[in-house]
Amino acid sequence: MPAKTNRKTRYLCSECGAVTPKWAGQCADCQAWNTLEEVLVETSAHGVGGGQLRPAAQAGVIRLDEVDPRRQPRLSTGSAEFDRALGGGLVNGSVTLLGGDPGIGKSTLLLQTLAALEASVAALYVTGEESMEQVSLRAARLGLAPERLFVLAENQLETIITLAQQRQQSLLVVDSIQTIFSETLQSAPGAVAQVRECAARLVRFARQTGATVLLVGHVTKEGALAGPRMLEHVVDTVLYFEGDGDSRYRMIRAVKNRYGAVNELGVFAMTDKGLRAVSNPSAIFLANHGQAASGTVVLVTREGSRPLLLEVQALVDRSQGSAPRRVTVGLEQNRLFMLLAALHRHGGVSTHAQDVFINVVGGVRVTETAADLAVLLAIVSSVHGYILPDDLVVFGELGLTGELRPVQNGQERLKEAGKHGFKRAIIPVANAPRRGQDLPEVYPVSTLSEALAALKSQASPPEQ
Repeated sequence: MPAKTNRKTRYLCSECGAVTPKWAGQCADCQAWNTLEEVLVETSAHGVGGGQLRPAAQAGVIRLDEVDPRRQPRLSTGSAEFDRALGGGLVNGSVTLLGGDPGIGKSTLLLQTLAALEASVAALYVTGEESMEQVSLRAARLGLAPERLFVLAENQLETIITLAQQRQQSLLVVDSIQTIFSETLQSAPGAVAQVRECAARLVRFARQTGATVLLVGHVTKEGALAGPRMLEHVVDTVLYFEGDGDSRYRMIRAVKNRYGAVNELGVFAMTDKGLRAVSNPSAIFLANHGQAASGTVVLVTREGSRPLLLEVQALVDRSQGSAPRRVTVGLEQNRLFMLLAALHRHGGVSTHAQDVFINVVGGVRVTETAADLAVLLAIVSSVHGYILPDDLVVFGELGLTGELRPVQNGQERLKEAGKHGFKRAIIPVANAPRRGQDLPEVYPVSTLSEALAALKSQASPPEQ
């Protein structure tokens, strides 16, 4: 006979892990202040998690070669770019977390997804922030058929799971996880304990029923998902919305995916009818490229499994203050400090008394080091006024000793550049293509000084 279990609340110190039955402002063990957080524990007559030990066969231990390695079937969301970010589509029994700034399009995208899937799956949209009337107004504004959408305005977790089980929902959207609460906890919705418990219960629901769960997550002012870090650990996929609020383009980046590759990027355009997938984002980001100007270079980056052409702009000007400014938009700022030091040491170009501003056009955030060479050549172009040809692309990683290191998938990057009409490329020697391939004219370089020499040979005379 199984032991009777009781669910009780305890308070866990986030610093030392001590557990106490009552909350206090200071932990009695490590003396840290405001570190006690409410957690839910289960006790039984045999102790915590009690009971007798079960045989290994009953516990489900099997050899790995007995597991069927076939890929999970995918369910298309109706949007090619959303499917790309997910790794090919939704997976039964998976839990996906979608985060982003307020008003960037999280609810709009999920509502469009439900409208596209309602004919093939039983879907339910749970809203904890808006009323049913507000959701109905959004659906009408997007031109979605209301008779194909089922909505529930509820904040209590137990009610949501019960209704989803009764209706046998195969797709559940919860907007948002920070507004849902469990009656087993006394803390308010959005608290660390509530977010942890609600997320764990929803993951358990998805595993037991095979339903697909999509969660909307709030973000902090620093851009990270609000709540405990465990929220990102327990889910299968974590997607982030990127893009400026003033821009009509939105990007969804996968930062975690148990069913696909990370750093996959889906590109969307915000229209009056909702988010529309952009099938050729390189053409969008290079729409205004071609105007002769110094300080601009085209970079061939790689987001997930897709090469992407982006325009990198640099502006170097005499500093008006005592401390020169270093500002980056779409790139890591600390990386810029290292590149400027290498440029001075191995390229002979000093910017110690000048402000340096770097911008990646289109609001895309570039995380790979293949952007090093493009950033440096854009800076040198701005310093000396060089105008680079509009059919030149650049990529490569710079080492601290001034050497240029190869990057992954160099051949695919060159092919993508050739498709968009680019005919010249400055790249590391190790990425030089084999002869006979229909690729741009390549200038392979092994050091930063060689790259600067190639830049001068290709550039137009300095601006007057």
